[in-house]
Amino acid sequence: MNLFTLSYISVKSAIIGLMALSILCVSTPSKSEESPADSSKTIYHISGSALVTQTGISVIPTFTLGKPATIFDLSVGSEKFAFEPQLRFSLEGKPWSFLFWFRYKAIQTSKFRLTMGMHPSVAFRNYVTYDRVGNSKELLTPHQYLASEFAPNWILSKKISVGAYYLYSHGMTEGATNNTHFMTINSSISAIPIVKNTYLRLNPQLFYLIMDNQAGTYATMSLSLTNTHSPISISSILNQKINSTIPGNDFVWNIALVYQFHKKFKTL
Repeated sequence: MNLFTLSYISVKSAIIGLMALSILCVSTPSKSEESPADSSKTIYHISGSALVTQTGISVIPTFTLGKPATIFDLSVGSEKFAFEPQLRFSLEGKPWSFLFWFRYKAIQTSKFRLTMGMHPSVAFRNYVTYDRVGNSKELLTPHQYLASEFAPNWILSKKISVGAYYLYSHGMTEGATNNTHFMTINSSISAIPIVKNTYLRLNPQLFYLIMDNQAGTYATMSLSLTNTHSPISISSILNQKINSTIPGNDFVWNIALVYQFHKKFKTL
């Protein structure tokens, strides 16, 4: 039994685990504010989010759900390494996709950052079959993938950065896209003041996508509205097709309500 099958079977356990970790982090005091004598100790973090949206979308069109969804993110690790699973479901409770990221922050300076990562993942697709008398039956079929990423980022100021991103994904099962290349030029503009203690973050991105023998160019914008005194934020993604042979809507968007937490710990 492989990793993907185990993930599908134990989905309830995964959710319970994420909830338990969230409760632990919210209820446990942070140990990051220690004396200077402890500065040599390794710092670990645990962070995550829970998101609810009216439309589950993906910048890769074939992975768009197109119906209300929820997404659970978790990140556990040190300043260099992190395990970052992401579990996506429709609000009906059906699995949408699971990603199990392993990320390494290779370079972290005040002006430049380089992150590399890889993940096994599974995306679930609905298929309708018919029996001999015409009765339909919906089948939820997992498609398995293995992917890697490369993400350089240049920090221009406290609020502005620019970067690039490359992801390669290989389909491991029949029916999955064999080879996906996802290449972007992106930027981040953060801490734009709206009202007192409330800020807007913008992440515009232009990307080129190749999926086997099909390709397309797209523009996307991610927005996030946060308040410094609340763990709740509002986010949105807008994705516009520029020129593409990949099936999918010309324009998709969503709005989401997000709960986030972040804690740091030091070794004893």
